[in-house]
Amino acid sequence: MLKVKDELNEKGQQYHICCVKGDVGRYVLLPGDPFRTDIIAKRLDDAKLIAHNREHKTWTGYLDGEKVSVCSTGMGCPSTAIALEELIHCGADTFIRIGTAGRLCEASFEEGLRGVIVTGSVRDEGTTRHYIPIEYPAIADRRIVAALAEAAEKRGYNYREGLAQCKDAFYGQIDPDGLPNGPLLKQRWQAWKEGGVMASEMETAALFIISSIRGCRAGAVMSFQSMDETITLAVDALRTLIAADRKQA
Repeated sequence: MLKVKDELNEKGQQYHICCVKGDVGRYVLLPGDPFRTDIIAKRLDDAKLIAHNREHKTWTGYLDGEKVSVCSTGMGCPSTAIALEELIHCGADTFIRIGTAGRLCEASFEEGLRGVIVTGSVRDEGTTRHYIPIEYPAIADRRIVAALAEAAEKRGYNYREGLAQCKDAFYGQIDPDGLPNGPLLKQRWQAWKEGGVMASEMETAALFIISSIRGCRAGAVMSFQSMDETITLAVDALRTLIAADRKQA
């Protein structure tokens, strides 16, 4: 495994998330929005606010007696990569992204389908190219995918496993005709659509690539409708992972 370098502030904390080892658990839930961390933290026991700097707000509490944290990534792969690297420096190794996404291929518009458990990500962004060549796949950890799928089945939530397109430009999707590069963006969008890509979002490529090369586990559950459902599925999946990890310890 490659050596990593910490970038610390004057207090000896990780430069951006302002945490040190011991502040976070090995299990971390990752919403994008800092304000959503407050909502998610209510699902934990004895949750305490650890730090809030820029877009990164971190809570730590307990789930089934295990230390679990919630940290917001902000929007897009650059800030997600920063949060993930610094959380790993603090000792975290298991991550579940909780977010919202846009529908993409025909199957994603299936009546009653509420979201996607992401199995892999199209690296249609720039951050991960700084980490490793584009041929390297961005895939989710199979154990997390299985735990999320099991949680959805038990809850009766209609979530399908599938691929996500991870992009940098939100308005490239919303208003391609208003951009000089619009024709190319629309051509690529059609390719993802015909390739069966289920969702479009902005963070999973960084999550999966960095976790893979750092020897960590990562997964993501994306909602088309209800953020509350994705929180529930992620918490249920963490309970499954915690129980399985204890058996193997």
